[in-house]
Amino acid sequence: MKTPLVTELKHDSELFEQTRFEQLVAEKGAIALAFKQAMKDADAVLNQRFRRLENIKLIIRRRAWVMDKLLQQLWNHYNCSNCPDIALLAVGGYGRAELHPHSDIDLMILLRSDASAQAYHEDLSAFVTQLWDIGLEVGHSVRTLDQCVELAKSDITIATNLMEARTIVGAPELAEEMIERTGPDHIWDAKSFFTAKWKEQIARYDKFSNTEFNLEPDIKSAPGGLRDIQNIGWVAKRYFDARRLSDLVSHGFLTSDEYDILNSGHLFLWEVRYALHLITGRGENRLLFDYQKAVAEMLGYKDSSSALAVEKFMKRYYRVALSISQLNDMLLQHFDEAILRADEPEVITPINSRFQIHNSFIEVTHDKVFEFYPSALMEVFLILAQNEQIEAIRASTIRLIRDHRHLVDEHFRNDIRNISMFMELLRSPNKIYTQFYRMKRYGILGNYIPTFGQVIGQMQYDLFHIYTVDAHSLHVLRNLRMFRHQEVKKDFPIAHYIVHRIPKIELLYIAGLFHDLGKGRGGDHSELGSLDAYNFCIHHRLSKWDANLVAWLVEHHLLMSLTAQKKDVSDPDVIHEFACKVGDQVRLDYLHALTVADIRATNPKLWNGWRGALLRQLYAETRRALRRGLENPGNREDWIEETKERAMALLSNRGISETTVNTLWDSLGDDYFLRETYGDVARHTEAMLNHPSQDVPMVLLGKTDDRNYHGAAEVFIYTKDAPNLFAATVAALNQLNLTIVDAKIITSATGFSLDTYIILEENGTDIGDDQARVEQIVRKLQKALKDPSKYPEIVHKRMPRALKHFNIPTEVVISNDIEKEHTVVELVALDRPGLLAEVGCIFLENNVSLHNARIATLGERVEDVFYITDLNGDMIKDPELCERIKADIKEKLDQTAP
Repeated sequence: MKTPLVTELKHDSELFEQTRFEQLVAEKGAIALAFKQAMKDADAVLNQRFRRLENIKLIIRRRAWVMDKLLQQLWNHYNCSNCPDIALLAVGGYGRAELHPHSDIDLMILLRSDASAQAYHEDLSAFVTQLWDIGLEVGHSVRTLDQCVELAKSDITIATNLMEARTIVGAPELAEEMIERTGPDHIWDAKSFFTAKWKEQIARYDKFSNTEFNLEPDIKSAPGGLRDIQNIGWVAKRYFDARRLSDLVSHGFLTSDEYDILNSGHLFLWEVRYALHLITGRGENRLLFDYQKAVAEMLGYKDSSSALAVEKFMKRYYRVALSISQLNDMLLQHFDEAILRADEPEVITPINSRFQIHNSFIEVTHDKVFEFYPSALMEVFLILAQNEQIEAIRASTIRLIRDHRHLVDEHFRNDIRNISMFMELLRSPNKIYTQFYRMKRYGILGNYIPTFGQVIGQMQYDLFHIYTVDAHSLHVLRNLRMFRHQEVKKDFPIAHYIVHRIPKIELLYIAGLFHDLGKGRGGDHSELGSLDAYNFCIHHRLSKWDANLVAWLVEHHLLMSLTAQKKDVSDPDVIHEFACKVGDQVRLDYLHALTVADIRATNPKLWNGWRGALLRQLYAETRRALRRGLENPGNREDWIEETKERAMALLSNRGISETTVNTLWDSLGDDYFLRETYGDVARHTEAMLNHPSQDVPMVLLGKTDDRNYHGAAEVFIYTKDAPNLFAATVAALNQLNLTIVDAKIITSATGFSLDTYIILEENGTDIGDDQARVEQIVRKLQKALKDPSKYPEIVHKRMPRALKHFNIPTEVVISNDIEKEHTVVELVALDRPGLLAEVGCIFLENNVSLHNARIATLGERVEDVFYITDLNGDMIKDPELCERIKADIKEKLDQTAP
């Protein structure tokens, strides 16, 4: 049923009654005060209707209706209302009768000519002033008919606004003349209007990274938002002169199903926008983390065992946005091809009995192709991958693909022709990602791989995963394809080498597609996805060996990244343990490429040079371990000796005496040579030997050895040990707005600390070559470490807005590692500025020494591991002390939580 236009709505006495308004005027003594009260009363009624989830379209239409009534009352209060050459018009969103609680009231006072306003200048000025006094969010203009035409000619936005003008009060003939004179017969014909709006949309999409799946989407302007629906309406209205979106069905521009999708999406976005306005108390269109939970609750979503209410709500949002964006693309392309370019010459190149190339776009040879031959729904994407001169799919064929996607069912999935074509597509040399992206947008991929269809639009309520599961999975595929190119070899040398070496690249692509498809079903997503991937491989006629490899990759897709982030990859025992889990070189190769692609596709801010270098080091050491044989684990003494030999060679080349070097090294202990690369050992050694006084802390800041932590800066500190050295260091780095990504704390046999911190700027970028910044950091640390007992005060910085809306309870687990003779503190908490400094203070207050730390920040969540002992260097065996440390950390961090 069509919702009436505002002018067709029946009277609603609960919202407005003439006699009641007149009584209000008498009571308040001023029409402006009566207006304000009447609007407040109407809003209370409408907001209550909204909270009962009544028809949103009627609610916003009714709000426009009430505004019309009140503006008519106010307008009639002035003498200008008697002039036939002046009219008050609603334009823009208000002209469409779409009025949310804090929408702008877009008004235009239309004059037949300048002379029309001469006698009423004071009245018009007073009217506008009253609107502001009432507190309305008004956007207004005063224009003559001629001015409307001239401004609309030069500004597409003004021309668009005027298309939606409607008379609130005054002579309707004025608006009709204005609309006729600014119509397509005079300015902005359908073709030029379309071109301008298309360029506008491209620019708008660029602002939102051309994706519907932003973590905090703008529901009005982002791809798949309200503006996309409006753009379809504007372009079609310019050509067809349609009053409603539904009218486009009768014109053949929209099918009934397409209209239903647009209409239901429109209603949903209106509900979200109305809720946003109520929650924020302003005209907010951004669905920020601050509001997502509240909007979900207001719209009736509930938590369940498998998903939070906010995750269900955002999944609905992303699916709606995707469907609107898909239709917008197709309909605007269809309008361009079938209507605006209908008279252009056609060049048809046959492909086969089902497809042909039409002016560089592929299309079906007749409308029954998919009905008679469903396998063509897979074939079209294979042809696109194999034929680089084809730009895309013609809009009429996209529409047919969408209309026939239901044919991709169990029978389709079991058809050997489709299975063969899918595998051939995966093995194609070109444009695989592009075809999978199209398959997703047109509804084919989600039907062919049902588990993929289930995760379309599924988000996770965190800052770590910034894409929905489906978008992330395709980004992984894109990254894996990218590794083939020569230009990425410098940044991803091992991944580049691997994708040209592995025997079956398609297995890597399948693992990339399936690695996260187990999410949202409850249980371990890696195990669920592994089973799905295995069954898919067997179904697609792959060998059991291939299927087992893909299943193993999916089940263990987090193994390499977690090992690199949370464990010391310079420890031979860690390498041996990891190598045993991997088992062989083939798995290591596939896993490394998948891991790098996965991290880069999770969050662009998550990847940086030091993280890449960690993975490269883990790969290189594991490769050595596998070549040596798992039965021959690396010997710590051999590892240390090799590091010393290579470092000594560098130092000898610089003319430094071996005797002098060995004297220093004898005092440092084995741990130092296990944890540092030979290049860094040489650099540190030279600096320590040249350091003028052991009474002054040595602070060395620079690029670390390329093999380890490339892209970050290394702070190496050599000074007399003190109980509060770590607390003083991290507090000073906190004051300098630096982020610590790794820490190695070593105390020599002679009572000196050799501490290494890998640091980045607070925003995750490298410190770079700014000498002034380097000197600032060195001076600050030297001052703080000269007397660590007076360690700098921790700067309590403001919690970033995005972090305030996550509730991650602080978890602390303390255990003893008997082999390493350390007590291990594992911390999971909400990230916040100064967290590491707070933990350092707690260790100091409890008289414990820190020996190593692994720092992992995953979006809003930190997962840090600290290796501590008592002041004598022994494991902490006192259970009361362990409980006190645990309680202190929880209390301190929970105090500073939002």
